[in-house]
Amino acid sequence: MKCAALTGISPSVIAELKSGRARTLELNSAHNIITLTVSSPGECIFMTSVNEEDLSPGDTGIMVDLLALTISMRRVEFVNPPFVEERERMSARIKVQFRGTTIARGVEDRKWGDPTIVEVIRSACYRAG
Repeated sequence: MKCAALTGISPSVIAELKSGRARTLELNSAHNIITLTVSSPGECIFMTSVNEEDLSPGDTGIMVDLLALTISMRRVEFVNPPFVEERERMSARIKVQFRGTTIARGVEDRKWGDPTIVEVIRSACYRAG
């Protein structure tokens, strides 16, 4: 089964998701936001604490159901008289719920700007919820 992969997720966030409650996360990493542009609510997503450049077959992670997705741009202003500096920051807010643990069977070749797609081994059983 192929699915999008979110990488570099904190092990403590993954542990909290394993409790089974739906959680909302805010992601700021460019590679994760790019991956989410090809995802939509209702799909399964692979999440792992492994960094994107180190992701390889055999790495462990969890499967989550994507319940909600919002990608937005925020304008941030820094006031330092006599100058006002404006910056834009893109972020993605997702609401996910734990589905099960899994292992990456394969990682698609990618270049910068492409979403991270992995093939995962389907879990024999998922968390009832």
